[in-house]
Amino acid sequence: MTGGTPAGTAPGLPEALAEIVDDFAAVGESDRVTMLVEFAGELPPLPPELETAAMEPVPECQSPLFLDVDATDRARVRLYFSAPPEAPTTRGFAAILAAGLDGCSAAEILAVPDDFYHALRLDTVVSPLRLRGMSAMLARIKRRLASPANAEPPAAPPSGP
Repeated sequence: MTGGTPAGTAPGLPEALAEIVDDFAAVGESDRVTMLVEFAGELPPLPPELETAAMEPVPECQSPLFLDVDATDRARVRLYFSAPPEAPTTRGFAAILAAGLDGCSAAEILAVPDDFYHALRLDTVVSPLRLRGMSAMLARIKRRLASPANAEPPAAPPSGP
């Protein structure tokens, strides 16, 4: 996935996330809630080799949420989320991040503004406490990408005499 921002969208968002933001911004309040619930149903399942117990909890979320960031290939970061079906708001936020950021480069994800979720215009339909959960998910993803363990490998020394 390449960075790029469709017209009318704030800079700093990868194309897929920018499209989601535009979709939310283009509809009324009740339709935004419906879209969030629809996203909840689209949260990808975890791959069989990934267990929730090995994932990082996000305690700021109102419902149990776990995430994993696979930055083995920094040009194509993989994001995994686990949230119970009975938590549609939390699942919806996770699904938005999965659909908008999974497969992006580490640099693209790190460039996403911390408060991008305001552009979704959910402030009037979702409590600030719940929005804080979405902010915490993004912050944890970025923290994992910025940690030394996930940093760019050092350049190979020049070879030869």
